[in-house]
Amino acid sequence: MRLGVNVPNFGPGTDPGALRAWAQTVEGLGFDLLMVSDHVVVTPDVAEQYPAPFYEPFTTLSWLAGVTERLRLGTTVLIAPYRHPLLTARMAANLNRLSDGRLVLGIASGWARQEFAALGVPFERRGELTDDVLRALRAAREDTEDYRAGPLPLWIGGNSDAGIRRAVRLGDAWHPLRNTLPWLRAAVERMAAIAGERPVPGFAPRVVLRITDAPVTGPDRLAGEGTIDQVAADLDELRLLGADTVVLDPFDGDPGETLHPAAKWRMLAAVADRMNLHPRREHP
Repeated sequence: MRLGVNVPNFGPGTDPGALRAWAQTVEGLGFDLLMVSDHVVVTPDVAEQYPAPFYEPFTTLSWLAGVTERLRLGTTVLIAPYRHPLLTARMAANLNRLSDGRLVLGIASGWARQEFAALGVPFERRGELTDDVLRALRAAREDTEDYRAGPLPLWIGGNSDAGIRRAVRLGDAWHPLRNTLPWLRAAVERMAAIAGERPVPGFAPRVVLRITDAPVTGPDRLAGEGTIDQVAADLDELRLLGADTVVLDPFDGDPGETLHPAAKWRMLAAVADRMNLHPRREHP
């Protein structure tokens, strides 16, 4: 099982230097994957949770590809309806080629009604438009020379049965976001039931990373929350549930955290040490 990190590409502490430091920290600790989020217009509904500056994911990941070496780079999640399917396919193909096949594309249909309105995209058609983008990406993956650098995994985000069905039809993996272990156990069974006789997609959840001194108890404890022992046990269980990759999300919801990333880096270092990741060694 591989481990990734969701890095904040928004908020008052985020700038090119901070993004570079995040990428080099994540790669240096031995994590496999770095992912960023997607918003195009910081409308009031977006700004309430993810304030400006918000760095667009394709341009951000293109730049980070140049300051990293082996780290896979991806989106959790790209809001598919915001861009024309052919534009998304072309940008993804180019980025995959430029990064030597390191791109992972997580995709979802979106939630921010005001942002949809600002972009002139009908919110009510977001599911249909998401499917259009996925079909274009799958077609491009088969026909475009740029994908000869490596395959482009398509992860389907969303915690609903609609997301699972989309993953079964059009994706390579299902990518649920931030939930409890009991929910994830049941969701894996639900995914198998929905797939039926069709191939079951991979399982690549994004979980919180919140390391505490004292154990966190109760039915609402999220996977990845608690002592380092609890976090390690959660990761072991997700591996047994069939997770190919688990993405750790250290963001707690306060944009002010972006001004002080060192605390999150210490949590990542604790996980890297506990899970015996292999840091990148500098050449002599």
